[in-house]
Amino acid sequence: MTNGAASAARDFAHRLLAWYDRAARRLPWRVPPGSSAMPDPYRVWMAEIMLQQTTVAAVAGYFERFTARWPTVADLAAADDADVMAAWAGLGYYARARNLLACARAVVTEHRGRFPETEAGLRALPGVGDYTAAAVAAIAFGRPAVVVDANIERVIARHRLIETPLPAAKREIKAALAPLVPDDRPGDFAQGLMDLGATICTPRSPACSLCPVMDDCRARSCADLERLPVKPPKKAKPQRYGVAHWIERDERIWLIRRPAKGMLGGMRALPGGEWCATPPPESGIARVDHSFTHFDLRLTLVRGEWPDEATDAAAEGEWWPLSALDAAGLPTLYRKLIDRLREVKE
Repeated sequence: MTNGAASAARDFAHRLLAWYDRAARRLPWRVPPGSSAMPDPYRVWMAEIMLQQTTVAAVAGYFERFTARWPTVADLAAADDADVMAAWAGLGYYARARNLLACARAVVTEHRGRFPETEAGLRALPGVGDYTAAAVAAIAFGRPAVVVDANIERVIARHRLIETPLPAAKREIKAALAPLVPDDRPGDFAQGLMDLGATICTPRSPACSLCPVMDDCRARSCADLERLPVKPPKKAKPQRYGVAHWIERDERIWLIRRPAKGMLGGMRALPGGEWCATPPPESGIARVDHSFTHFDLRLTLVRGEWPDEATDAAAEGEWWPLSALDAAGLPTLYRKLIDRLREVKE
């Protein structure tokens, strides 16, 4: 790096960190800038796992409930799988919850309850990818890692006017960001970029006049800067259909436990067959549409008898009191379906 480039990088970091010191979001997992407290790697890791493909607003309540119930990684490692899956219900992407448990147990059994401090060590943990490893290394341990989430991706793509479409642009964005990361306060630097993307350099109507790094932003004069980062056209999702069975007896409903691997693995659910491309022959008593990452699902609820009319009713399951159904920890898909049934009954 030339002296001029190094000076520009230091100036970028200085402006960003000065803004972050004034405008940092107050988040339950974050140590505020200027605090003498040290970040807790467990809380940093927990938040980063929860935030994957999920908004801060959706995560905050879950994070506070999880850390209140399981305040340390050892507490989480000792937790019952079903309890954790039920507590995660509604947050989506349920493989994260399974990885959360696997990672906590690996930290306890293989690392004596202490998270590795390096990116390489963190990447070796279950469910920890490149981004999470970099974020935890920077925020929890002060390592000068290159952290790139969706917000940071947008900030750097605009600031450096990177017009290569995603996902090919990811490598270019990371290369542009790497020399900007300061050796001191790399965690605050990463969180400052996250906050900048979340509050100022937003996908729509960015507040450029308030941006601390606007003076040398190469996209600032672009009339169509909202198109950055350039995204490939969305592919149409395939449509799938499924049936769920409502099996009721003595004010209780039969719930199964889905297989540990696969969609909604390990979660309680209404019994039903495989999801496929063919619509069911019956209209049922309720129906909802739900979108997963790779396909859209239309799920129809039908009345079933124990056990003949439910294809997997004999699977591992339990009779659950109807009066306590909200406490069953059902995934959003089934909660939506039951809410729809209640609407129909009303």
